[in-house]
Amino acid sequence: MQGPIIILGAGQAGVQIADSLRQENYTGRIILIGDEPYGPYQRPPLSKDFLAGTVTQDQLALRTPEMLAKKNIEFLPSTRAASVDLAARTVSLADGQALAFEGLAFATGCRARPLPVPGADLPGVFTLRGIDDTLRIAAALKTAQNVAVIGGGFIGLEIAATCRGFGKNVTVVETADRLMARAVSPVISQWFLEHHRKQGVRVVLEAKAVGIREQDGGTAGVELAGGEFIPADMVVIGIGIIQNSELAKEAGLGCKGGIVVDACARTSHPGVAAAGDCTVRLLPDGRSLALESVQNAMEQAKSAAAALMGRERPFTACPWFWSDQYEVKLQMAGLSAGYDRIVIRGSQEDGAFSAFYFRDGTMLGSDSVNQPKDHMATRRMLDKNLGPTPEQAADSAFNFQTLLK
Repeated sequence: MQGPIIILGAGQAGVQIADSLRQENYTGRIILIGDEPYGPYQRPPLSKDFLAGTVTQDQLALRTPEMLAKKNIEFLPSTRAASVDLAARTVSLADGQALAFEGLAFATGCRARPLPVPGADLPGVFTLRGIDDTLRIAAALKTAQNVAVIGGGFIGLEIAATCRGFGKNVTVVETADRLMARAVSPVISQWFLEHHRKQGVRVVLEAKAVGIREQDGGTAGVELAGGEFIPADMVVIGIGIIQNSELAKEAGLGCKGGIVVDACARTSHPGVAAAGDCTVRLLPDGRSLALESVQNAMEQAKSAAAALMGRERPFTACPWFWSDQYEVKLQMAGLSAGYDRIVIRGSQEDGAFSAFYFRDGTMLGSDSVNQPKDHMATRRMLDKNLGPTPEQAADSAFNFQTLLK
């Protein structure tokens, strides 16, 4: 394939597809389309260092427009694709222009899930997915005193920690009976609950926001089911994401929430690939897997580039994730769903420990709190289909390197 390749989406996955195509010695035309006015940038710091002001906007850049131009990658910022015609192999843009392609990649990412309650559209209510969102939140934080965060997942807790660092009064409202319930085990949830409370954050579990009250053109606070009212002159909603797969679905691609891809990032249509947060991977046993992580975006993007070149590069590496909250780094490796045993390595009291997950004596993964060596060892062991016994994992004196040798 040497005809034009269009990449829809200029985030982590989109720019990696473009880079990988050049690394795969593709010499044809590459068109990278992004709907934001910025070049490709890192998103993880948005809720942490960038919001805190310790990282500048320039430091977020993955590739500047000049860097893309040096690789002969045509970058179209502030551009929205309106439709895709797979039969005609064209992408129609919102301004009426039509672009022809031989290969096409979707890297359209996701958007913040809205909170369907009265008052959610008031000034002073925010979600976070991009640079502009962070800039608006940072501006509001200059005068806000009481911040309500709706959602006790990674984004919500990272924002809560950052706001607390500014000395704001912070309340986190979570519908589940524990924090980060979709991603970590109860032992990790409980540790972070206690840690946030030690930092002065009020956490309300098993609570449902039913409305946001207005006052003087802004927000007065959050109303909970049952009648409790949480005063807040600023509200941040972090209740999950919606995958941006509508354009692909309208074009006729197979979608199941996200765009369905195989291990090689191929979609249901020849010559069309997809990567990143917009995708759902179809597993050999029929289950589907959606991973929202930098690693998934990058590795799927490399697979997508290879697929567009007619090659197979399955993404089989151990999945990993991370979250920074205060001085704590939580690092997750593997997929621990279905575990039947947890063992703890290290000291929860000292804030440096790992939870290892096993099923039938086989390690599935680990969650590490300020224990990067455990995290890296888990990733390496899972990639090599190795693992300790539960007794070895629980013994802090046991060296995982003996298994890796």
